[in-house]
Amino acid sequence: MDWAYLFEISLTGIASGGLYALAALAFVMVYKATRVVNIAIGEMLMVGAYLFFTFSATFALPLWLAIPAAVLGSGLLGAIIERTMIRPLLGEPPISVFMVTVGLASVLVGLVEMIWTADQRRLADFMPNTPVMVGDAFLAPKVFYGALIAVVLIAAVLLVFRFWRGGVALRATASDPAAAYSMGINVPRVFSLAWVVSAMIAAVSGIIVGSIGGISSSMGIFGLSVLVVVIVGGLDSVLGALVGGLFIGLVEAVAGAYLGGEYKLLATFIVLVVVLMIRPYGMFGTHEIERL
Repeated sequence: MDWAYLFEISLTGIASGGLYALAALAFVMVYKATRVVNIAIGEMLMVGAYLFFTFSATFALPLWLAIPAAVLGSGLLGAIIERTMIRPLLGEPPISVFMVTVGLASVLVGLVEMIWTADQRRLADFMPNTPVMVGDAFLAPKVFYGALIAVVLIAAVLLVFRFWRGGVALRATASDPAAAYSMGINVPRVFSLAWVVSAMIAAVSGIIVGSIGGISSSMGIFGLSVLVVVIVGGLDSVLGALVGGLFIGLVEAVAGAYLGGEYKLLATFIVLVVVLMIRPYGMFGTHEIERL
């Protein structure tokens, strides 16, 4: 076996897994606070990428302004979705809210195709193109720097929600909404905060993914791998999102290199089935969570 090649493939997989972990964090943020399975996370990621394309290419804004504008625009979208589509369904059966997010995914794809068409587009380069070497292993610069941005952002989000008052309120609401109400926490506002932050994180992930492979109305398929990541790691576990993302990224890279690209999804779903057979609530998920 060529160990140098395996090392290079593994590094690429772990770097790609960092992007999965970032998108999975956006998913877990909503589920942990509201118990909503947001199947449209891939499409929200896609919208963030298209907003960046609009601000940078159509409006010709500088990158340092286009990126924050796209992220804030996505946060506004998250707030609108929560207020108009999710909040009215609080207290309804979980399958009802789940189906709303399924419909939301189709609506977002339709809007993107109406506004920007289904043609594939390229995003403006904002990451260095200098080759990255780890020993003798080569890493694609966009994948490496994208993973680096993901790691920094994940660490920043965890620190903010560990020490910021809003983060404490979100964690309290996720732990026990009734107790949070009794302590004076505005739980509906916390729900809205969770959707806003989730949409903003998804936008950053979409911008990074889009800068690597381009954007199109089908890039929401990325959300399928993210869904596998969060189920493997645990729907309500931030640690599970991080570990699951890195693990699934590694599995995809190795399977793609040694079995062929068409077997990447097959390998990840085999991992999913095996994990669920052993731990039905995911590697780090809470045992009491309900599944659809």
